[in-house]
Amino acid sequence: MMCGLVGFLDRSGRGADELGVDIDSMTQTLLHRGPDDGGTWIDAESGVGLGSRRLAIIDLSEQGHQPMASADGRFVIAYNGELYNHGKLRARLEARGHRFRGHSDTEVLLGSVAEWGVREALERFVGMFAFALWDRSDRTLVLARDRMGEKPLYYGWAGGVFLFGSELKALRTHPRFSGALDLDAIALFFRHKYIPTPWSVYVGIRKLEPGTFLTLHGSASGLPDPVPYWDWRDAVSRSIATPFAGSAEEAVDRLEELLSESVRDRLVSDVPVGALLSGGIDSSAVVSTMQEQASGSVRTFTVGFEDHALDESVHAKRVAAHLGTDHTELIVSSTEAMRVIPELPQIYDEPFADSSQIPTYLISRLAREHVTVALSGDAGDELFGGYNRYTWVPAIWRSTGWIPRPARAAMASLLTSIRPDRWERVIRRLQPVLPPRLHPRLPGEKMAKLAASLPASSPEAMYLRLVTHWEPATIVPSAHEPLTIVTDPSRWPPGSDIRHRMMVLDAVTYLPDDILAKVDRASMASSLEVRVPLLDPEIVAFAWSLPPSMKISDGRGKLPLRGLLERRLPSELLERPKMGFGIPLGDWLRGPLRDWAEDLLDAKRLGSEGILDQASARSAWSDHLSGRRNRQYELWDVLMLEAWLQSQLDPARGPNTTLRPPAGVRR
Repeated sequence: MMCGLVGFLDRSGRGADELGVDIDSMTQTLLHRGPDDGGTWIDAESGVGLGSRRLAIIDLSEQGHQPMASADGRFVIAYNGELYNHGKLRARLEARGHRFRGHSDTEVLLGSVAEWGVREALERFVGMFAFALWDRSDRTLVLARDRMGEKPLYYGWAGGVFLFGSELKALRTHPRFSGALDLDAIALFFRHKYIPTPWSVYVGIRKLEPGTFLTLHGSASGLPDPVPYWDWRDAVSRSIATPFAGSAEEAVDRLEELLSESVRDRLVSDVPVGALLSGGIDSSAVVSTMQEQASGSVRTFTVGFEDHALDESVHAKRVAAHLGTDHTELIVSSTEAMRVIPELPQIYDEPFADSSQIPTYLISRLAREHVTVALSGDAGDELFGGYNRYTWVPAIWRSTGWIPRPARAAMASLLTSIRPDRWERVIRRLQPVLPPRLHPRLPGEKMAKLAASLPASSPEAMYLRLVTHWEPATIVPSAHEPLTIVTDPSRWPPGSDIRHRMMVLDAVTYLPDDILAKVDRASMASSLEVRVPLLDPEIVAFAWSLPPSMKISDGRGKLPLRGLLERRLPSELLERPKMGFGIPLGDWLRGPLRDWAEDLLDAKRLGSEGILDQASARSAWSDHLSGRRNRQYELWDVLMLEAWLQSQLDPARGPNTTLRPPAGVRR
């Protein structure tokens, strides 16, 4: 039941008609998340309003309508997500005497809460979800979110009203919402290119942490602390205590078994299902597993670019042909891709600067023309060691950690003195004698990352430098950057192997706040549900139980996934450099996007806003235009903030939006 949910707890004593106007307007902002149906529910005596927009996936009948009341009328829910084990839970509940009107997973969720209570029910759920549950007997509101953070949920107080919803635009619509900007959260944005949980861009508005629920009593006035029903630190500790003891071949066998079961659960749908296929290791593993289970050809989708250096569509087509899928590709020009940029503030709702947000939206829009649900290969990098930093950090530290820091800093200065385009020419000349996996994309950018990491004082500090876009103090000087899991070593995952710790850290920060947030907003903007088989709890626990040496060896990561694909694809389709989901952003900023960027980076504009350091932003722009350094990603951070701020001042940004100027900033 993929939906958008909204709601509030308003104790001002207003009547049902007034409350109904508010919940209706909030609900309408999420039409894109649920175009098939919508509903609202009001308890005027308690001041509670719930709203839902429905993308019908399981049980397309009226029996799946939301908000939905439990059989005994005690609980009312607005729910966004899918319970992949709802069939098993239904059978257990029926054995205990429960009866169901339809076959939606929403009914199963309500029955589970009625039978076992909120916490125990949450511990039993396997799925992606966020929900708001009103207990009419105890007069309490419960908000909950899935373990890995696949589905979003924002909440907070605004003018004495407790607001919550799937997207910030729904909260902004409420008449009590003020929208003061949180500079500390903006500082975090510039380090990470996203605003990490639990912060949001607005003062007092939070993202609910994955794997937690919070309970708000009807008379409460403050923000209750979220309570974990699943703790990733405990899960990691258990995995370390009981590591996988089999051979590499047995690890592949186990992964194949788990992935087959996970894909099977995620193929359950009353509407057409397809897959997003890049041709990389992760998506190919998911699609090949789907094809093994399908009675016909699986529908697969790829978006490619006219720029051959960034185009994965040819490789995806070869994989699709070998697997026998029904493949659709769309080759887009730079002009077509750039048309998405004005919509990004509306789609993402707060500053978000992962530039792969553009192709992710394009492939979601393409897939939605043919299917309502699509499976993706996300999470393979974080769980099985796919990012370059997992090999770089230990290798560079072993090679250079013994060198005094001043000497390493001098080496870094030497590396950065060479222009990126010259590095790219050198690497290009070496490519004929290097194996395909050693043909890096954007070698100049990678040399800049290497240079930035060299002066680090420890492997942990090296990792932080590699994942940092801006040092916040240089670009948001009046902010005070809060500590996060990433920047506070005392909160790092347990274990002594830096590779394992980096992977876990990425899985609980970068994955939910960047990758999954990007996929959720881009897909739901197109009314497409995306399911992520690699995030099944059994697969996550299995991945964390594998010693790093079983995931990474000789500079190659994702060994279990590679081993699985070696059984299904020829070697020539496996050996290629990691590409990611890139766009020619640097060239665009020097070319067709230059005027747009120049307007947003205008010194007077930056000065009047009083948020960013003008000199730092303009210096990055100058470096990039001159070719001295490729500052494309740092500039994209600035541009996405400025574009978002501009959208806040323009109430005519299109449908489903009610925007107003920010009331202020917190300094």
